[in-house]
Amino acid sequence: MIRLENMTKIYPNGVTALNNVSLQIQKGEFVFVVGNSGSGKTTLIKLLMKELQPSEGKIIIDNKDITRLKKRYVPILRRNIGVVFQDFRLLDKMSVYDNVAFALKVTEEPNKKIRRMVPTVLSMVGLSKKAKMYPKEISGGEKQRTALARAIVNNPPILIADEPTGNLDPSNSWEIMKLLTEINMRGTTVVVVTHDKEMVNAMKKRVVTLKNGSIVRDVQRGDYGDEA
Repeated sequence: MIRLENMTKIYPNGVTALNNVSLQIQKGEFVFVVGNSGSGKTTLIKLLMKELQPSEGKIIIDNKDITRLKKRYVPILRRNIGVVFQDFRLLDKMSVYDNVAFALKVTEEPNKKIRRMVPTVLSMVGLSKKAKMYPKEISGGEKQRTALARAIVNNPPILIADEPTGNLDPSNSWEIMKLLTEINMRGTTVVVVTHDKEMVNAMKKRVVTLKNGSIVRDVQRGDYGDEA
């Protein structure tokens, strides 16, 4: 599903963000990526989304080398990768319903499909009664669930969550992780980038640790570890 082969990313200022990283994530896996600030986690996400191009190496997603992907095909790649951000990135002037529907509209899905899919995914994340409300009217946990609904409404095979619990209290954090687990159980490959040590230790999923741009630990059913 996702394969990195000897991937290096050096920024124009000479900083090596990732150094000769090789990693394989199978279809349907749930993987935590952990590490201190500056370890390369954000760069990794941007490379997977093709916001950045590696300096060396390959990125294979669904048997396609995206390092060679032409610019006009990048939107197609991104439709297959749902992303949830720590800061939600909701559109303030749109309701919860319209924020989620927007993800379908930009891919020019028919209105009939939008009217069917949006209520379904809002129900999945427990926001059916909040559909007409606006971001400023809902809690942080509800904003993150809206962002999650938007990320999965296209039914992408891959979901990347970048610090999804970073701005949430423990109760809401567990609700988000429960939803991510349910999404994973439906067959979606889930990659969670996080600093949340308690969550990682409790979940007992695969844990990949980055340090100074290199993978220093890769453990099945692991914990946060001391290297991060």
